[in-house]
Amino acid sequence: MKILVLGAGVIGVTSAYYLAEDGHEVTVIEKREGPGLETSFANGGQISASHSYPWSAPDAPWKIAGWIGRKGAPLRFSPRLDPDQWSWAIRFLINCRQGKFLRNSLRNLSLALASRVALGDLREETGIDYDQKQLGILHFFRHQGPFESAKSLAERFRDWGCESRVVDTDECIKIEPALAAQESRILGGIHTPGDESGDAYLFTKRLTTVCRSRGVTFRFGETVLAMEQEGNRVSGIRTASATYRADAYVIALGCQSAKTLRPLGIRLPVYPVKGYSITVPVEDHSAAPSVSLIDEEHKIVYSRLGDRLRAAGTAHLAGYDAAIDPARATALLEIVRSQFPGAGAFERAEFWAGLRPMTPDGCPVIGSTPYQNLYLNTGHGTLGWTMCCGSGRLLADLIAGRTPAVNPEDYALTGRG
Repeated sequence: MKILVLGAGVIGVTSAYYLAEDGHEVTVIEKREGPGLETSFANGGQISASHSYPWSAPDAPWKIAGWIGRKGAPLRFSPRLDPDQWSWAIRFLINCRQGKFLRNSLRNLSLALASRVALGDLREETGIDYDQKQLGILHFFRHQGPFESAKSLAERFRDWGCESRVVDTDECIKIEPALAAQESRILGGIHTPGDESGDAYLFTKRLTTVCRSRGVTFRFGETVLAMEQEGNRVSGIRTASATYRADAYVIALGCQSAKTLRPLGIRLPVYPVKGYSITVPVEDHSAAPSVSLIDEEHKIVYSRLGDRLRAAGTAHLAGYDAAIDPARATALLEIVRSQFPGAGAFERAEFWAGLRPMTPDGCPVIGSTPYQNLYLNTGHGTLGWTMCCGSGRLLADLIAGRTPAVNPEDYALTGRG
């Protein structure tokens, strides 16, 4: 079957990989000049099944209210005259109820664990290298309340199959010696040894090369202008230079997915949330963390990517504006510098901001649509890197009519609120 994949981020490229593995003739359309140059470019680097729970937690509304007006708050909401933004925000609040939060957490964890296994299989099969580390993730705490809440959630995740262990201050330092300077302020942590880290952009770029070697065609610099339809089928994709036709079509356009589908009458519950990262050249390897970290107090994640230290954090609900706010970027830099002052050349830090395609319930949208030959693989929010291989494999299974490793109804478009 001839399949057209729209989008060459980590989700689109992994989709192409698994579809090509099934013997399909795959073409990928991407508006940028290469793969992985949007949301996949400089994320936090964590493959974190242990933190696959959605942002729409029961305590989220109270936290967000407390952050209003606070400089450098982890989450900032900038109201706009945009009905989609307000609709998304209302549905987000509805999903903050305990029952919905637990249901959505289990859905995400199931896909994240399956994806972690699939990534290992892909790595073994292809030999791909992307500055990966399989040292787990250490989530450390400075305040008792958040620590107790996290321990309770980690216990539930253990019951669902995600290995983790609660560790004291000494064990935190043993796991990551670069935290020694903060020892007096760290109460303890949660270590998840099965989690990983790596450079999502490097993975996407190198997997593109693998895909090409297996017959996948990539068309870069092609912006989708319209989707043509005949009855309940998509008949073609029109760009400025050509009209592409296929037997089936896959939408993996991240935040642009909703806008692309709207002319077809499909209301996709995906809205952008801007996140920031900095990448610092490491100068003192003993002062920079090697184990991927989550700093609960500052809501920042750290990943060592070869000779670079990546730190990512903050969220800004402000529409489709991906511009870097210098104040927020500088605030992130100063926090990282204060935590690991001797780690690297902070004066040469590279700043980045990207739009995460978030759904109100925090779960991705994968599978069929009202159009017989149109499929979705989008809406992964902060978990695209964590879920990419599992999502690509799920999509390929659905198109092939196989029984997937996870329940496909958990990620279907129908019934999303």
